Amino acid sequence: MSEQKRTPWILWPFVAIWRLVTGILALTGRLIAAVLGLVFMIVGIAISLTVIGAVIGVPLIIFGFMLMLRSIY
Repeated sequence: MSEQKRTPWILWPFVAIWRLVTGILALTGRLIAAVLGLVFMIVGIAISLTVIGAVIGVPLIIFGFMLMLRSIY
């Protein structure tokens, strides 16, 4: 079982600010990952329009899809 450490009341404002900053960074990280995944998928589809480019385009589409999926969950 995990044991949580109790924060002294005088340090609570610092802990609250730290949690707010880490929450914002986690949210923007997910948003950036979703946008990058969409861009990778679009570029992969554009590259896959040629037969030779499909070798690079299909893995790029898969990578973009997995990145978008990871940003959701």
